Amino acid sequence: MDITNLPEECICRILSYTSPKEVCRSSLVHSAFRAAADSDSLWEQFLPLDCKEIISQSSSPCLNSLSKKRLFFQLCDHPVLAADNEMLIL
Repeated sequence: MDITNLPEECICRILSYTSPKEVCRSSLVHSAFRAAADSDSLWEQFLPLDCKEIISQSSSPCLNSLSKKRLFFQLCDHPVLAADNEMLIL
């Protein structure tokens, strides 16, 4: 069986056991991996559990409209300071 014939959810599950760096590398291998690497459900695995709560209290409400992948990379580049001075850093 060719791994690229697996459903996207299965590929996402496999990729969730890797790192964000490996997910990005995998996306270059095959279109099936690229589709999985853009999945919100996959990138949600790499975000902190309280990410939504912290973002809702932040001074950057536009973060709510980003895909989980974009949000991950945005938070890597620009940590968010919440109302209670808690910083979300990835």
